Amino acid sequence: MLRKAELHYNWRAGRTPMKHAIIALTGLLTVTAAGAADAPAAIPHLESRGHAKQLIVDGRPWIMLAGELNNTAASDPAYLETVWPKLTRLNLNTVLVAVAWDWIEPEEGKFDFALVDGVLAGARKNNQRVVFLWFGSWKNGVSTFAPTWVKEDTRRFARVRVGSGLAIEMLSPFSDAAMQADTRAYVKFIEHLKSVDSRHTVLMIQLENEVGMNSDSRDRNEAADRAFAAGVPRELLDWLQAHKGTTPTPDPVRLWNAAGARPSGSWPEVFGRVPAADELFMAWQYARYLDHIAAAGKTVYPLPVFTNSVVARPDAVPGEYPSGAPEPSTLDVWKIAAPAVDLNCPDISAGNFEQIAASFHRPDNPLFIPEGLGIAVGVANVFYALGAQSALGYSVFGIDNTVRLIMFPPVMGATPPTDLDNLPLARGYAALRQLAPVILEHQADGTINAAWLNAAKPSQEFELGGYAIHVELRRTFWDQKFQTEQGYGIVMAAGPDEFYIAGADVQVTFKPRTPGPAVAGLAIDEAGHFNDGHWVAERRLNGDDIMLNYRLLQQAALNQSGSGARLGPESPTTQRVKLYRYDP
Repeated sequence: MLRKAELHYNWRAGRTPMKHAIIALTGLLTVTAAGAADAPAAIPHLESRGHAKQLIVDGRPWIMLAGELNNTAASDPAYLETVWPKLTRLNLNTVLVAVAWDWIEPEEGKFDFALVDGVLAGARKNNQRVVFLWFGSWKNGVSTFAPTWVKEDTRRFARVRVGSGLAIEMLSPFSDAAMQADTRAYVKFIEHLKSVDSRHTVLMIQLENEVGMNSDSRDRNEAADRAFAAGVPRELLDWLQAHKGTTPTPDPVRLWNAAGARPSGSWPEVFGRVPAADELFMAWQYARYLDHIAAAGKTVYPLPVFTNSVVARPDAVPGEYPSGAPEPSTLDVWKIAAPAVDLNCPDISAGNFEQIAASFHRPDNPLFIPEGLGIAVGVANVFYALGAQSALGYSVFGIDNTVRLIMFPPVMGATPPTDLDNLPLARGYAALRQLAPVILEHQADGTINAAWLNAAKPSQEFELGGYAIHVELRRTFWDQKFQTEQGYGIVMAAGPDEFYIAGADVQVTFKPRTPGPAVAGLAIDEAGHFNDGHWVAERRLNGDDIMLNYRLLQQAALNQSGSGARLGPESPTTQRVKLYRYDP
C-alpha cells in the first residue's frame, strides 16, 4: 500500500500509483549496498529500455558513479585499505580496478587470484560495485603488464615493428600465440569471477587499455605485411557496399570511394595508400584480437565488455595517437570485427566533451566514460552525459590521488584535500545518487535532455514536453550583462506542464510549442530532492528567487514572463517547476 505522501506525489507528477511504486523500488534497489545477502537472479547485463540502453544490475537499471584507481593500486592490498574510505566519502557507487595478466599468471599455467579476491572483499565491505580492467597484452598500447615469460620470448610472442625495422615493446596483434595466451589467462580470470562472485559485485570488464599503434600508422612485421597485402575481409567489403549511399558518409566508405570503390583487393588497393587506410587495417586486427578474447570469456560468464580509447586530436595523424584504436573514424570497423565487445568508450580529459561524447554515443554503442576529470568541470560532464546522451555512467581517473579532484593536471607535491565530503565531485555524485532512479526512468522514456554551458556557448535551447526550453548561464536580474563562467543542467519532463531541473549556475525559461496561450509562467517552483524516487519539497521559491528580468514590458514583447528557474552556484540542486500559460 502506498503512503499518503506517495499518493500526493503521484497526483502532482501525473503518474499512476503502480508506476510510481515500481520507480520507487527501482531507486531503492539501485542504491542498495553491493553486499546484499540475497544473490540476484541475473548477472549484470545491458538491456534496451524504451529510448535508452541501460546497465541492469540485480534486475534493475543502474548508473555508475565511478572512479578509476591508479594502474597498480590493486597490487598493494595495504594501500587499497586506505583508499576504500575515500571512495565512500566521495559518494561513489562503483570503482574501476586494474587486474594485470602479470599478477595472476606470473608463471605460465600457474594462476593466483588473491589480489582479485582482496578487491572483491574490500568492495563488498565498503558497499561498492566493481568494474575490472583487464591489463593483458596492452595497457596504453604498450605491453608492460604482460608476464615476464611473455616479454622475454620474442620468438614465440612477436613484437610490433615500425617503419625503421625496429621492434618496440608492444606485442603484435598479428601474433596468434600472444592472442591465445592472453585469451587463456583471461578465461581463467573469468572462470574465477563466476565461481566467487555470486553476489554480482562485478558489473563489467574493460578489455585491455587504450589499444593501438604508436610510433607508426601500422605494424610492419612480416605477418602484418602479409595481412596488409592480402584481401580485405568479405564482411567489411559487404558493409562498404551496403553503406555506399549513407548520409553522412561513414569514414571507411569515404576512404573507399576516394580509392575508387573497388569491390575487392588488398588494404591499400581498397582504401588507398594513406595513413588512414593503415589505421583501418590496424583497427580490424585489434578488433578481431579483442573479439576472440571477449567471446571466449562470454562462453563462461557473459559480463558486458568494453574498450577505452585515447581520443585523437583533430590535427593528429595515425601513429601520433594510437592507430587502430576505437575512434569515431574506426567505430564501424570495430562493430563489424568485434561483435563480442559491447561498447567502445572514450577517455575524455581535455575539452570538447560534448562533441566527443556525442561521437561515441550511437544506437549500437551506448556511452560510458571510463576516464574523465574529477574537478568541477567533471561534474558538469557527468550531468551532461547522463541527461543528453543517456550515459551508463562516468568514472574519474586516478581517483585515489585526490589532488586530481582539485586540479588537473595534478601538480607533483601538491597537498591533497582533506575535506573530501565537500569537494565538487562528492557533492555532484551525492546529488546524482538521489536523482539516479528518476534519470533512469526519463532516459527510457526519452523525456530528458541537458545543457553544458560556458563563455563560448552561453546558452542552449531544446524541445521537451511541448516546450522550447532555453537554458543559459545564470545572470543577476539587476545587471543582465553579468553571467557566470560555466553552468550545466538536466531537464526532465515529468508530466503536463511539469519539469524537474537539476544542475548549477544556469537559469531556465520556457516557450510553449503547442496551441494555446503564448506565454509560460511559473505556477509552482520549489526546491527539493528525491528520496528513494519520491520528490521531497523543501523551499517554495518565488519573488527574487525566480525573477530573471524585471523589465516586464520588454519581456512581454518577447512572450516571456520575466521569471524562470534559477539554479545557484554552491552545488548541484534540484527544482520542480509547474507552468501555467497566458496571453500577453
